[in-house]
Amino acid sequence: MNSLEWLAAAAIMTALFWVPYILERSVALGLIGALKPVDPEHELQQALWARRAKRAHYNAVENLVVFATLVLVAQAMGIGDGAQVLLAAQLYFWARLVHYPALTLGLPGVRTLAFLAGFAAQVIVAIEIFKG
Repeated sequence: MNSLEWLAAAAIMTALFWVPYILERSVALGLIGALKPVDPEHELQQALWARRAKRAHYNAVENLVVFATLVLVAQAMGIGDGAQVLLAAQLYFWARLVHYPALTLGLPGVRTLAFLAGFAAQVIVAIEIFKG
């Protein structure tokens, strides 16, 4: 797979991160309750893991915006298929795959290391952009 395919895989994965906490929301609040706008009081009725999963999803979206922009700039510059950018795209995907369950399950050390690995992937691509 090339860096754009890894980026697409990361985007698809991020797009699916909402599923567990919405399913739990349907169980906690009922189907009708899950379809209503989120009320902070009702959110507290959800399981702690589901609230963490929602935060992990938001964090993944926020970081994907940065990473995707960097990879697309690298591609536009003609350096997106280089070994460093490819490695960074792979690192980013796996780091985010670890980060989501680590935050959801409340594993602070693992979560932090996974977050830092994803951030390192962003830095690698940024360095490649400014080298080239």
